[in-house]
Amino acid sequence: MASIHTEVVINSRPEQVWAAIRDVGAVHLRLLPDRVVDTRLEGDVRILVLPDGRTIRELIVDVDDTARRLAYAVVEGARPPITHHHASFQVFPEGSDRSRLVWITDLLPDALATETRARVERGAQDMKRTLEDAAIA
Repeated sequence: MASIHTEVVINSRPEQVWAAIRDVGAVHLRLLPDRVVDTRLEGDVRILVLPDGRTIRELIVDVDDTARRLAYAVVEGARPPITHHHASFQVFPEGSDRSRLVWITDLLPDALATETRARVERGAQDMKRTLEDAAIA
């Protein structure tokens, strides 16, 4: 199983970063506005609509406000197809006005690790930019 661990320091208070991460129905507004055009919730399932119209279904596994941790699993719509996916975000203080966002993704097949790592690292940078812009506004 491939395990991808990405960390990014964000110039925004941990409370602000966590508020955006835990807002599972607003990915398109608060985290990845250039990569996700809409987000819908159906019970514990989050549906992300991509710019090309494709959808990704994710099971929200846990939202832990005490640990500032969100866990989710892609259950449908990944391209190329995956047989297993589980990921989590966790927000840690990095001083008083900055945060460390840790994104861990486990997936199968292993052959998708390089492509997925690039996508996760790019996504982390996109989230950093969006969250820092929101902190300035």
